[in-house]
Amino acid sequence: MLNWIDRLPWTWLLLLAAWLAIAPIRPEPHLVEKLRMLSQGTLVRPLDIFDLLMHATPLLVVLIKLWRQWRKGQP
Repeated sequence: MLNWIDRLPWTWLLLLAAWLAIAPIRPEPHLVEKLRMLSQGTLVRPLDIFDLLMHATPLLVVLIKLWRQWRKGQP
């Protein structure tokens, strides 16, 4: 079911994840802002929730790919 993740090239995946994690650089990255809003309980607007998902999804895909590769190496 998740074989498509295994076929994603690491280079492009890491570049995309890094770019979306720090974009925009000024005044502060959206991911940092939205995570702060989530921790404070002020993440309520649909646009803010979408923004959090958009900026965090590539990082989650990286974590899933790492987990799947680690699991393949297990006996």
